[in-house]
Amino acid sequence: QVQLVESGGGLVQPGGSLRLSCAASGIIFSLRTAAWYRQAPGKQRDLVATITSGGSTNYLDSVKGRFTISRDDAKNMVFLQMNNLKPEDTAVYYCYAQLGLASGSWGQGTQVTVSS
Repeated sequence: QVQLVESGGGLVQPGGSLRLSCAASGIIFSLRTAAWYRQAPGKQRDLVATITSGGSTNYLDSVKGRFTISRDDAKNMVFLQMNNLKPEDTAVYYCYAQLGLASGSWGQGTQVTVSS
């Protein structure tokens, strides 16, 4: 059974930083495409960043240059380093692991609030 557990969310002032972590069990991240999504209240869930099994990354335009997705294969974890946070980054952030062409597994989400 696949389980993804996020951590690292919280309240931060504009311009601050947070590092989200996603620990996996039941799968090996290095063999999968992993991603971070986010969903603000009343809005759709958006893809924020992806990292493929080969290590290629891709980002939502609005976070390019501020967010970095990475993976620690030894720990079987994926991270999202978020710098220069803005109020519009406020959302619940979800870790995602692709399991098949049209299937995947989600974490429970972690709240990120950017406010002064």
